[in-house]
Amino acid sequence: MNDRFQSLQLFARVARTGSFSAAGRELGMSQPTVSRIVAALEKQVGAALFTRTTRAVMLTEAGTDYLARIEAILAALDEADHAVRGTGELRGVLRLALSTSFAVRSVIPRIERFTSRHPQLRVEFILNDEMQDLVGDAVDVALRVGHLGDSTAVAKKLGVVHRVLAASPDYLARAGTPRVPADLARFSIIVGPAGRGTEGWAFRKDGRTTSVRVDGRFILNGGEGATAAAVAGLGIISAGSLGMLRELQSGQLVRVLPDWEMGSAEIHAILPAGRAAKPSARAFADFIGAELGEMEAARRELRC
Repeated sequence: MNDRFQSLQLFARVARTGSFSAAGRELGMSQPTVSRIVAALEKQVGAALFTRTTRAVMLTEAGTDYLARIEAILAALDEADHAVRGTGELRGVLRLALSTSFAVRSVIPRIERFTSRHPQLRVEFILNDEMQDLVGDAVDVALRVGHLGDSTAVAKKLGVVHRVLAASPDYLARAGTPRVPADLARFSIIVGPAGRGTEGWAFRKDGRTTSVRVDGRFILNGGEGATAAAVAGLGIISAGSLGMLRELQSGQLVRVLPDWEMGSAEIHAILPAGRAAKPSARAFADFIGAELGEMEAARRELRC
């Protein structure tokens, strides 16, 4: 392997793993060898690329800038290798950033269909409900619902998630069923990750829009917990229909006010700006887009 190319690969791998030892294990090298090669690279570029502590290896400001620049080169070389081989086989590491709920509900149950086609590919999940630093965290693809944040990033629309109300049949049997949005004031409301306890919900029907203020009785900072609370019969939840599709299909949850629309948000695959996308990143974006299309078809069939 070309020495300069090897040093760039090692630098990028250490940046991703935050560890000389972990990077060495991935590439079949000893920790001292990795440390020596990275030190030589730092001497060559004339700047410290990492801050080293006993617990972690972190990028310096110069290292972050250098990573953003050289990853485009590494991705282009990887692309060239794939084009020459012509096998279509994906290799290496694919780093995905997405919310815990979206991962658990929509991606992890389906990812084996993708990885089974590419046995040489390893997938790393970065689960975080906050916006991810794509460059700083060396993310290949981020999946986001709603606001994109970084307008300079490359975004590919994958689908749409529709916001709906749902509750367990047991809860509705005990508390009754709302007929119009204004009825929600007398029901127990479950507020999920984006909630603030008291919030406004907007509804639309037959061209008419109405808004109601709801007070959350149960407030949870995770989508999985909010859905579990609804299944447990704690109240009515407002969430994306794809995220609750499994419970709606099984009958654990049923729609509330199904004739009223609550709006929707687009789902995008986000790739960092300024560098070529890995073949595995593009392939994954195409794959999960198709999977979300199947989920949307199931949602329409279920009329939820």
